[in-house]
Amino acid sequence: MNELTSLLISLPIILITISIHEFAHAKVADMLGDPTPRLAGRLTLNPINHIDPIGFIMLILVRFGWAKPVPINPYNFKNPRQGNIYVSLAGPLSNFIFAWIVAILFRNLPLDNLPILPFIFSYTIWINLALGVFNLIPIPPLDGSHLLEAFLPYRYQETYYQMQQYGFIILLVIVVFGSPILISIIEFLYHFLI
Repeated sequence: MNELTSLLISLPIILITISIHEFAHAKVADMLGDPTPRLAGRLTLNPINHIDPIGFIMLILVRFGWAKPVPINPYNFKNPRQGNIYVSLAGPLSNFIFAWIVAILFRNLPLDNLPILPFIFSYTIWINLALGVFNLIPIPPLDGSHLLEAFLPYRYQETYYQMQQYGFIILLVIVVFGSPILISIIEFLYHFLI
């Protein structure tokens, strides 16, 4: 399979995966009483509403991009700290659940008739696991940073907020030097599902 064919097949899968992730954040926030995502037009599975133009271009050029973060106001939750945990977990959890559902279909459907189908199914599983695992890294602006913040004792939070300005640089270092570890985790989960 050449590079262009691979891109044309993988791009829609990535857009669907990102949309599920962002919709899950928006849906849980809405269910917990925060209308902010709904008012911002993010309570949808439509990829157009979740695309960040620069993140999308980066996705095409270097296969590493991002979506627009879903705006939330935790003060609309009955318990802001707990609500923030649920909303942060919703995105990665949605990707793990979607990967699991696709893996069940992959194992049980007759896919040999069309050679492209096994690639589509396996890539969908892999990219959902990758997005779920990557977003659990506790570095801003990823979902894992909100989880860490929620569990961090108050006396350390000021230091953590000061470190957030370096989040993107730290994230780049992790992507460049920590990729083998991340890929090992993703591959382990992938083989567990398959």
